[in-house]
Amino acid sequence: MDDKELQNRFQAQVDAEIKIEPKDWMPDAYRKTLIRQMSQHAHSEIVGMLPEGNWVTRAPTLKRKAILLAKIQDEGGHGLYLYSAAETLGISREEMIEALHSGKAKYSSVFNYPTLNWADIGAIGWLVDGAAIMNQVALMRTSYGPYSRGMVRICKEESFHQRQGFDILYTLSRGSAEQKAMAQDALNRWWWPSIMMFGPHDSESTHSSQSMKWKIKRKSNDELRQDFIDATVPQAEVLGLSLPDPELKWNEERQHYDFGEINWEEFWSVVKGNGPCNRERLAARRKAYDEGAWVREAASAYAKKKKEQTIAG
Repeated sequence: MDDKELQNRFQAQVDAEIKIEPKDWMPDAYRKTLIRQMSQHAHSEIVGMLPEGNWVTRAPTLKRKAILLAKIQDEGGHGLYLYSAAETLGISREEMIEALHSGKAKYSSVFNYPTLNWADIGAIGWLVDGAAIMNQVALMRTSYGPYSRGMVRICKEESFHQRQGFDILYTLSRGSAEQKAMAQDALNRWWWPSIMMFGPHDSESTHSSQSMKWKIKRKSNDELRQDFIDATVPQAEVLGLSLPDPELKWNEERQHYDFGEINWEEFWSVVKGNGPCNRERLAARRKAYDEGAWVREAASAYAKKKKEQTIAG
């Protein structure tokens, strides 16, 4: 078949909700879009371990420490699932990690903000992981098979992360006046970065429309952001905390919450590497990768030895 016929057959498969698998023909642009999105997703999971890892040794109780350790371990696993799924598209893990370390590849801008106190760990779990779930539930139906299947387990674990964060803030908001003030302060600082996670408005997104046609994305940036806000406002009311947006109000006609304008200048500044912790996060990832070289070498040598033993006998 010529290229046009292949394109038409591919789109018909997508439209029929038949998953695209690694050995199927796919347009080069589809492959590149998936590599960009999946590697960015994987990088976000790995970099996302850093702001929380900052509080493992300072968690207020042993139970909280154990829960936080489990959450961070989950996020490392999510990164591995996503790197493995992306490798089915013909890119190596080393290439993806090099793109991250060089600054060529991006990760979620929200992880470039600092965690100043324990309440920030609650805000990350409730808001950041809550926003991630809103996006990732839709990705369980993405058109690329390995990505879709990987998201099923990731979403199950992310729901635990969101509940963990909500529980931290629920406890603080029912504690002393100082604890409730700490919870409110964390919410004030993490609210806007969380709703920035969904990316620019649909009209300004360079990839959104094509990704929607290919069903890589199932909902647009603005739809996901609205869904997140609609779901989160009632949760904030349960906490007894105020969302830091004076324009936030229920719109009876739209049956959605109206909300204020995002500071897009801040968003793009962070995306371009000028956030509070951009340099710190990349430096930490480079350091961990370099210091872990001996582990990768040992694992490769062990795998090679086992393969030789299996062939020999």
